[in-house]
Amino acid sequence: MFKNSVFKVSTDTKQWMRAAGIRAVKTTAQAAVALIPAAATISQVDWGVVAGTALLSGILSLLTSVAGIPEVMQKEEP
Repeated sequence: MFKNSVFKVSTDTKQWMRAAGIRAVKTTAQAAVALIPAAATISQVDWGVVAGTALLSGILSLLTSVAGIPEVMQKEEP
C-alpha cells in the first residue's frame, strides 16, 4: 500500500515532491475546467466555488500522494 511513500527512507524526497506537485497542479486544473461548463455563460460562473473546489482537489491530491507515487522510483536498499 505504501510503495514509494514519502515516509520511506528509500524514496528520494525531492523527486517525490516534484512528482506530487505536478500531480496536484494537474488535478487542480482538471477540477477547475470541469466546473466551468456548469454555467450557461462565462459571466454566470461562480469563480469562488471553482477556485475553492480546485484548491481542495489539489490538497487532496497531495494527501493521496503520501501513500506513494508510481513515477517515483525507490533507491536500492542495501
